[in-house]
Amino acid sequence: MEQDSPVITEACSEHPDAPGCRLARKALFGFVLTFIISRALVFLIMSGRIPNLFLFLRGTHVHHLNYGIFLLAAVAGYVLFARPEGRRLEWAALIYGLALGLTFDEFGMWLHLGGSYWQRASVDAVIVVAALIGLVAYAPSIKRFESHHFFGFIILVVAIGGFVWVMFLAGSRLGDKYGPALQKIEDSSSP
Repeated sequence: MEQDSPVITEACSEHPDAPGCRLARKALFGFVLTFIISRALVFLIMSGRIPNLFLFLRGTHVHHLNYGIFLLAAVAGYVLFARPEGRRLEWAALIYGLALGLTFDEFGMWLHLGGSYWQRASVDAVIVVAALIGLVAYAPSIKRFESHHFFGFIILVVAIGGFVWVMFLAGSRLGDKYGPALQKIEDSSSP
């Protein structure tokens, strides 16, 4: 049986041109760019500044998370069965990031089917996914962790815990304050 070499063999901070690091950076770029563009387009459509570009099938709005799911399936099939290398693999990583961005932008809708697009859970999921991809792309290897890395890790865990606490504490209040106005904008964008 042929043994494949691992894609990420060394720390990206030491070897930024390692294949896994380049692929992670491409995916991160596609992910963040897609999130920003999709949020901007949805807001512009809902505010009436650009025409309604949403796809409706028999009166049902097809959300862009569906496009992301189909793209994720296509990229996975392509990478598994075609086994691309070089530029083609880099394009696959970029499209993978794009598909993740489309899908996680509406993460709140996964949790609450039929819920509003403006759920806080979607933005929080995007932050977490971007952070995880960023860690793969830029973090030092675990073998190189030293005592100051451990303390930095503890500080990061405390900061993330604080963020989650603030998110739940403030999220519902912000939703109560701004939710009705955002829901009105969303409702007015239907055909």
